[in-house]
Amino acid sequence: MTDTHIVLDETAMLAAGQGNVLASRLIHRAHAEAGWYLYAPSCALVEADRARPGTAEHLAALPGITILDLDLPAALALARRETWAAAHTQYAAQPTPERPDGAIIATTFAKRWEGEPVRVLDLGG
Repeated sequence: MTDTHIVLDETAMLAAGQGNVLASRLIHRAHAEAGWYLYAPSCALVEADRARPGTAEHLAALPGITILDLDLPAALALARRETWAAAHTQYAAQPTPERPDGAIIATTFAKRWEGEPVRVLDLGG
């Protein structure tokens, strides 16, 4: 079985806090099933919390979600996107030694990622 790595952008984080069924399933799988990994980039977490206060604390308290810090390579990637949230999310989805195939970006605004070298899971369905 191949591991599944998913990065939540701020729209997916907001959707999770508002009861989006697909987002809730991802969170459940990351907590309950082996091989499912869910990540919340800290810059996207800040944007989600600005839009809906309490979102960051809620997501950070959930088991199965890994909060990704803004390290130096991620900070250097920020200048390439229009927002810090998008930049940190895209950076987090890139391949790493732990995630050789990269990660899928979960979003409710898939159009934002058109033309970008990322795989997208549309939660807006």
